[in-house]
Amino acid sequence: MLKLFRSKIYLALFLMAIVLLFGVFGYRFVAGFNWSEALYMTIITVTTVGFQEVRPLDTEARIFTVILIVSSVFIFAFGLSVITEYILSKNSLQTLKKKKVKQRIDALQQHVILCGHGRNGTQAAQKLRAYNRPFVVIEKDPAIIEKFEEDILFVEGDANEDEALLEAGVDRARYLIATLPDDAANLFVVLSARQLNPKLFIISRASQLSSVKKLQLAGADKVIMPDKIGGDHMASLVVLPDLITFMDQLSMEGEHTTNLEEVGIEDFRNQVDCNTLRDLDLRRKTGCTIIGYIEPNGNYIINPEADLPLLPKSKVIVLGRPEQIRKLNEMFHID
Repeated sequence: MLKLFRSKIYLALFLMAIVLLFGVFGYRFVAGFNWSEALYMTIITVTTVGFQEVRPLDTEARIFTVILIVSSVFIFAFGLSVITEYILSKNSLQTLKKKKVKQRIDALQQHVILCGHGRNGTQAAQKLRAYNRPFVVIEKDPAIIEKFEEDILFVEGDANEDEALLEAGVDRARYLIATLPDDAANLFVVLSARQLNPKLFIISRASQLSSVKKLQLAGADKVIMPDKIGGDHMASLVVLPDLITFMDQLSMEGEHTTNLEEVGIEDFRNQVDCNTLRDLDLRRKTGCTIIGYIEPNGNYIINPEADLPLLPKSKVIVLGRPEQIRKLNEMFHID
């Protein structure tokens, strides 16, 4: 609808420009005025301000003035109505959009709150969308919000303010990702979020190494330094080029292209009687290979033994081609 209004505005502006040019050229060649006088007469005529004419008009010039007044009245009235309608409609649509977004946010549970939609925030949002994880973006720049796709839930406001966090459902959220470019701003977000929801798992970005400890003390569970990760990755391409290139091939962009998958043991217990990794027999059934095991206490075991006993609330990390991962999900009904 807004696109239709924009096209009408462009038409109105085009017609108004035509009227102005028509007036200037008319007074120049019909009345014999110079260019500055023609422009002056055109402006005072179409705006109907009633200033005195620069010189007396003859019959042809008066007839031209009448035509210019009539045409300008209709065209400028059309332009004014279109612009007014566009402004009112835009405000109404934005209000309606925010109301619908708020209703959808209020219905969320165990979702992710993403503070900031800059370079890191955009990448985080793309990853969350690829895995169909519900999330809410807190962004204070209206220009960035206008570029959001319709399915992105957002709160327009400052993530440092408790009101914005509460509007995003921080008390019901499971994760919070702070990707603001300023470490001090991320620190305030972490402090506020931790007070509002002590059970929240908080991931924060840090630009300075000195900020990592402060963010952890403020309540961040994980602190990520994008610049450090990028530098390590580039250096690794020099030291271990083939290994890093192979790791880059392990795409994790969604269910249709994923090569690595994290699966809870409870997802298997509903299908098979599994006491050890050997009982799962994933290699024969799906082609996937178990490369890691996560104990309930969070301890990681790389390349676990086949006779490793499986504990409740533990997880396995499996590696496979996209079609093998899909077979795993379909066979064990994994979401």
